[in-house]
This record gives sequence, structure tokens and C-alpha cells, in this order.
Amino acid sequence: MTYCCALRLKDGLVFVSDTRTNAGVDHISVFRKLYTFGVEGERFITIQTSGNLATTQAVIGHLNNHLELGQEPNLYSVNTMFEMAELVGQTLRKVIADVTQDTHNHEQNNYYCSLLLGGQIKGSEMELYNIYPQGNFICATEDTPYFQIGESKYGKPILDRALIYEMPLDEAVRCCLISFDSTLRSNVSVGMPLDTIVYEKNSLHIPNGKRIYEEDPYFRQLSKQWSDTLRRGLQKLPIPTDDYLD
Repeated sequence: MTYCCALRLKDGLVFVSDTRTNAGVDHISVFRKLYTFGVEGERFITIQTSGNLATTQAVIGHLNNHLELGQEPNLYSVNTMFEMAELVGQTLRKVIADVTQDTHNHEQNNYYCSLLLGGQIKGSEMELYNIYPQGNFICATEDTPYFQIGESKYGKPILDRALIYEMPLDEAVRCCLISFDSTLRSNVSVGMPLDTIVYEKNSLHIPNGKRIYEEDPYFRQLSKQWSDTLRRGLQKLPIPTDDYLD
């Protein structure tokens, strides 16, 4: 399993993914699930993957091959992020169709896979898409500025309570990392290290990103301080009345 989270906010885009793959207790490995593409000054693209590792690697492989061979359409030739979402969705659907006859009930087979696609093309707005195994997709909005794929339930409450479209990027990164810290504590199928990308709106710069390891001092400090804050907050909540304790 995995956990990926992507945000489209007023000031930019934030992407965080874990790296654990789990094919049983004896087969736990580290694989990248966050991929960056782009042309400096012209377009920035990030894809996050969740699900069957062979499927997701095949999708990324096909997209890379089209770029290297100059085959069209490709990630650098399409004119809009919507067209890019269509391209990625069609590629995902084709990969699944090549290895199974079941192109509808993906959650019931071993080839299930979903993707998050975000980025910006020069002259257009930033966009973020959640692409389903069937190849169709939905777009993030100001009312719903984030998407999650994979093991999302443990990290969802902090995002639902705290995240807003106008949130500054540095605060959004903290919010995401706390979401991941909560997930890491509750689910062994999600694991370190984490890969992060922060993109500033209209910069059209390809960020280097950061890989966060378990011993990372900032992440450890954030985790400890968040736990301490929760404990202090719990102690300050109103004491239950007698009928709750009877």
C-alpha cells in the first residue's frame, strides 16, 4: 500500500508521497512514487502513483518513452493540463488492458492503480487531477483543494480540519507532514522515506524536491511537537459531566 497527497492552493502546489511497497511481510521495499517532468520556464508536471507497482512503473515508462522517442501526443506536446490528464488516463487504461481482460472492476484485481497529476503550463492556471483506473478523472477546486490516494484515512482528518485554499505553502507543508506522521503511526504499510515537491505558482521552475528520512531532524521535531500539542489540548478540553462517567 502507499499514501500520496497533493494540494492545489492559492500560492502553489504541494506533493508528498511515501516510498514503501508491501507484497507481504517478507517483501517490503522502497520505490519512488513521485515523478517530476517539465521544461524549465515552459511547464512543470508531477505524477504520483498508488497501487500495483508493475502497473505504475509501466505507465511512467510509456510516458517517458513517448518523450524520448518524440512520439505524440506526449507530456510536452499537449497544450493544456486537461489534455495531459486525458493522455495519462488513456495510458493507464491501456497498460491495464494489456494485462487483464477486466477493464472495469479494477479494485477486485491485482492491477489496480490510481494517479495524481498536477502542474502548470505557461499561460495557463495550475491544475491538479485525480485519475482513476478506468482512465477518467476529476479536478481539484478551491472548495476541494487536495486529493489523496492509497492509505488515506489516517491522514485525512487533519487535512479536513485545517487545510484551506488560501493557506501559505510553508503552512501547507507542515499540514501534509503531520498528515503523514499520523498515517505512519497507524499503518505499517506506509513507510519512510517521504518524497516532497513544492511548486510556487507561475514560477515554471522545476523544483529539486526533498527526500525526508526517518532521522530527519525537522520531521522528528514536528512529530514530537504535534504529539505534545495534542496531549496538552486534550488536557484543556472540558471535563465530562458525571452522567458520562456513571
